[in-house]
Amino acid sequence: MEHLDVQFVGSYVSEGSCPAVTLPEYAFIGRSNVGKSSLINMLCQRKNLARVSNTPGKTQLINIFTVNTDWQLIDLPGYGFAKVSKKQRAKFELMIEGYLKNRTSLQCTFVLIDARHTLQAIDKEFINWLGSQSIAFVIVFTKTDKLKAHEIEKNIENINKELLQTWAELPQQFVTSSKTKLGRDNILDFISNINKMLGEN
Repeated sequence: MEHLDVQFVGSYVSEGSCPAVTLPEYAFIGRSNVGKSSLINMLCQRKNLARVSNTPGKTQLINIFTVNTDWQLIDLPGYGFAKVSKKQRAKFELMIEGYLKNRTSLQCTFVLIDARHTLQAIDKEFINWLGSQSIAFVIVFTKTDKLKAHEIEKNIENINKELLQTWAELPQQFVTSSKTKLGRDNILDFISNINKMLGEN
């Protein structure tokens, strides 16, 4: 497995306050209890790089990490069921929207979906919003070690059927488990291939 040199850059309240663009960026986002912090820690092979909590909604800023000095991982606040006020939720939404729409170095957004459940309305709404804004994204199914393989396969099939009611075709997808490290190499290869193409242009 590839070893990554990961350095924390900082936490920022808005896209406008983030450092000047120097490296390609890849954002990770999902419902506030989808396992985003665990996935980021698994990808980077660090136990506490991203804070893991039993309380959803702990990520409240745009967290930036430089990886191998050639790309940046962006940990965005979750959306959905975080126990925060309407005012705070609106603030998060503006923060997320501002980053995703305006950050010129953003190459792809990884949208995390819990593979144990049916597609949630808020996930579908967010994915459709990304499409309406022409923001490149892929789907990452998380927590696949929590059910049997055939159950996960059936759930993913049903999620895709629902998405295809709106989409003509679906973006690339990754099946992951933070516990077993399933999908780590595939995601890192995907990022590496984009970086190579950028370097050739």
